[in-house]
Amino acid sequence: MINIRAGTVAIIGAGPSGLVAAKYFCAETAFDQIVVYEQRSSSGGIWNYTPDDRDEDLFTIPRTKPFMNNQTPVWREIDSSGLNGHHVNGENGAKKVASFLSPIYEKLETNIPRGLMGFQDLDWPQDSQLFPRHGTVLEYIQEYGKDVQDLIQYETQVANVTAADDTPTGGWTVTSRNLHSPNEYHDSHFDAVVVANGHFIVPYIPDIPFIKEWGHRYPGTITHSKYFRRAEDFAGKKVVVVGNSASGIDISSQIAAVCAQPLLWSSKSVSMFKPAQDPRKRDLPPIESLIPAIRGVSFEGGTIEHDVDAIVFATGYFYSLPFLRNVKPALIGDGSHVENTYQHLFYAPRPTLSLLALNQRVIPFPIAEAQSSVLARVYAGRLSLPPYTEMKKWEEETLAGTKVPKDFHLLPFPKDGNYINQLSNWALSAERTGGLANDGKGKLPPIWGDWEFWCRENFPAIRAAFGARGEGRREIRSLEELGFVYEEYSKKQKGEEGKLI
Repeated sequence: MINIRAGTVAIIGAGPSGLVAAKYFCAETAFDQIVVYEQRSSSGGIWNYTPDDRDEDLFTIPRTKPFMNNQTPVWREIDSSGLNGHHVNGENGAKKVASFLSPIYEKLETNIPRGLMGFQDLDWPQDSQLFPRHGTVLEYIQEYGKDVQDLIQYETQVANVTAADDTPTGGWTVTSRNLHSPNEYHDSHFDAVVVANGHFIVPYIPDIPFIKEWGHRYPGTITHSKYFRRAEDFAGKKVVVVGNSASGIDISSQIAAVCAQPLLWSSKSVSMFKPAQDPRKRDLPPIESLIPAIRGVSFEGGTIEHDVDAIVFATGYFYSLPFLRNVKPALIGDGSHVENTYQHLFYAPRPTLSLLALNQRVIPFPIAEAQSSVLARVYAGRLSLPPYTEMKKWEEETLAGTKVPKDFHLLPFPKDGNYINQLSNWALSAERTGGLANDGKGKLPPIWGDWEFWCRENFPAIRAAFGARGEGRREIRSLEELGFVYEEYSKKQKGEEGKLI
């Protein structure tokens, strides 16, 4: 078994996962130092909406590689009346804050109902809609993280993380820079490092035949969902949207309301969200080729559309960790998943490095809580890890069970709920320690019961019913208002079980 006892911990990122980690580590009361590095000027991660930022050097046509350099901030002037939670440098009056482009768009609402999405120890505002708007989510996250603000170094970017020695449980050197003094780098040693910077950074744009020629000939007509802000930008245009994930469904529906109809919606698989048939959209198979001479798009099966004005790729993101590029063996290969991990969480060759919320098709906030509950107890010395050979075997078997490597981190229902409970039960198996909360157990992780599994299974249908209310959805506060009543389901289940006995 591998035993770790860390005295100092660095957490990279003050988004939801980083704040969760900070709270679970604090609850262990076992660490001499906890530092959270955040390159933005406020907590909340990508939920910090950047309405005016729609371009960056990460955007290339096509974009088929995950590798990137550390991002450069856009400096925004904000007067004292518009700080909204920003932690700023400078004198009174106008403030300049570091901003990094976020994929949040103007009318984004969550696709998860707030009762399932939230943190255990903080209720959502009761007047917020059932599927909250992005501004509500940011306020909720920042409220959750209020008691760990003293740990966060804002506008501080991690440039590099390297192993401090050759031992399998050794520490790390974190090289960082304050973005107000970008040429001054500072090295700090930590016994453990937790990466919580997210994976919605490097967009994937496929290398479709003649896409590069199209991009040169019609600049600005190809984009990615990361840069979508308002449907009105596509008013009256003939538009193709590629992809039917949550963002693809939402963005295509918004654009379909204003573009030349029908919107052309290209996808290669059935969506987990099972969208209702929309007469404003025409479903099409994957794109086979672009035809720049006629602004044409050729789809598999022979359909060709002429005079296309815009193509929006809602095709997801690569995993990319630029500040870990010198770590060997590598974490990033083709960018489809993070390599050399155990339980989607620990860097198996040197488990004093860990990575939060890599998983997709999950409910991210409770996932981050369950993962953090394990991390905090492992690094506090209250839980052990299996030997490296066992951790490597887990990765190999998990990868062998997927159709393609990019599915490695996918945990579609009910795998996500089972994973939450697996990790939380692992955390709760730690020996009790005097002085910790909950009779020595420490901060309690989430355990999903019947309601959570029922809600998780039904939330695509719940989201569809919510969207069907149109503008009236903004008044919806509960599942029951949409006709989803857990008590009725529970009674039915008990009745059916009774008939079987």
